[in-house]
Amino acid sequence: MTPPLPGALVLFSGGQDSTVCLAWALARFPRVETVGFDYGQRHAVELEARVAVRKAMTDAFPHWSPRLGQDWTLDIHAFGAIGDTALTQDRAIEMTDRGLPSTYVPGRNLVFLTYAAAIADRRGLASLVGGMCETDYSGYPDCRRSTLDAMESALNLGMERDFVILTPLMTRTKAQTWAAAKSLGGEALVDIVIDHSHTCYLGVRDQRHDWGFGCGTCPACDLRARGWREWVALGRPATAP
Repeated sequence: MTPPLPGALVLFSGGQDSTVCLAWALARFPRVETVGFDYGQRHAVELEARVAVRKAMTDAFPHWSPRLGQDWTLDIHAFGAIGDTALTQDRAIEMTDRGLPSTYVPGRNLVFLTYAAAIADRRGLASLVGGMCETDYSGYPDCRRSTLDAMESALNLGMERDFVILTPLMTRTKAQTWAAAKSLGGEALVDIVIDHSHTCYLGVRDQRHDWGFGCGTCPACDLRARGWREWVALGRPATAP
């Protein structure tokens, strides 16, 4: 294996978790690039949120600006088309007969990481950073740390690299993710998450709540809102409750 390379590539959707992960990476790595994926998601507005979050972050934290490098947006509509899920089709969001949410896109994180590793290989970046979380993982099996450990091994074997897949939110609740945002960037970063990031599965951006924009009823909004309420009830601490 080749020695670890400096820098990180953040899997950046423009959502709450990936926004916090981007801040986390910028606080630790001298060079950070981002990658997003257009796979035909119903909430494609998140692709616009990515641009807004990056700009807001460099404006609010000028000391991070020199570290934030290139952004990549990859068109993988063909992958999204074969998933036949509520994230890519006009279908109800519900539990399936497999016991998984209909928003589960089979293998999505595995595909994302494969593309990300290919970019990282060419860009000389050793760390792949993702917002996957077991605590609030919504039933998605490709968000489990065991899955990502296996993927890390496969990528390193297949590319003769020493990539590491970093998941700083893996054991955090959404309340703790709000706390992490405040710890990393104070109220300025919390405001960026609220005003610019996007989580809502239905792509709603015309309804603002105290926790951000969204329909307020889909599973993604519910999870984000519940985390916000729990964090606020604890006094909005800057360290994990």
